[in-house]
Amino acid sequence: MIAAALALSAWTAEAQSTLPDILAAAGSAEVVILGEVHDNPAHHVTQGEVLAGFAPSAIVFEMISAEAAARITPDLAADASALALALDWANSGWPDFTNYAPLFAFGAEVPILGAGVDRAAAQGAFAEGAAAVFPGDAARFGLDRPLPADEQATREAEQMAAHCDALPEDILPGFVEAQRLRDASLAAAALAALEAHGPPVAVITGNGHARRDRGVPALLAVAAPEVAVFTLGQFEAPPEGAVPFDLWTVAEPVDRPDPCAVFR
Repeated sequence: MIAAALALSAWTAEAQSTLPDILAAAGSAEVVILGEVHDNPAHHVTQGEVLAGFAPSAIVFEMISAEAAARITPDLAADASALALALDWANSGWPDFTNYAPLFAFGAEVPILGAGVDRAAAQGAFAEGAAAVFPGDAARFGLDRPLPADEQATREAEQMAAHCDALPEDILPGFVEAQRLRDASLAAAALAALEAHGPPVAVITGNGHARRDRGVPALLAVAAPEVAVFTLGQFEAPPEGAVPFDLWTVAEPVDRPDPCAVFR
């Protein structure tokens, strides 16, 4: 089954989906990508419900490296406090571990894989381009080719907005290359998990990596177009316009400080 066969609702879904909708669509996929806003607890609850509903063969996490994932045993996955210490989560920069502990707990039954990109690799991509530091076959994921000019411009504008319009324009391409590296790392880990454990493989990641038009699904379509992919976006308000996910949901927004206040 090719990935496009699962895209029936991509770009056209006009209302948020229910859990049965999500499970029905995910049931036909070999790779199921579950997006999130990282610090929204409700998004992690939904991810847990989906994981429980379709029983993945393995789970890939953006939040941990491959080396960290290799340390996770079934017993450790079942002990949230011990796992948080083993992963040094308090110093990881990710939101409270209580959000993620129920997802890592699935590691008591299925393998956990990591696709996190460390600071050195991200800085290398920033300076030299994603292809220069990607540890696998960069060409397989299209990293050896520049993005189309319009897509490059859109991505740079999004990076500027995400950084409170406070970045010098000349460093925006570096941020885009670091994002491309993260997408490729997740895509490669998903394919490795699929080969090692069979379908379906789940991927836990942010919405930016989960979007079908230029995130992990787009790279999977380049590297392995025969693999059927489903992707879920999770929002804090109903999205407007075309939505680059197969299905999407909305949860109450988190009350968080304005990250751009310091620039005003």
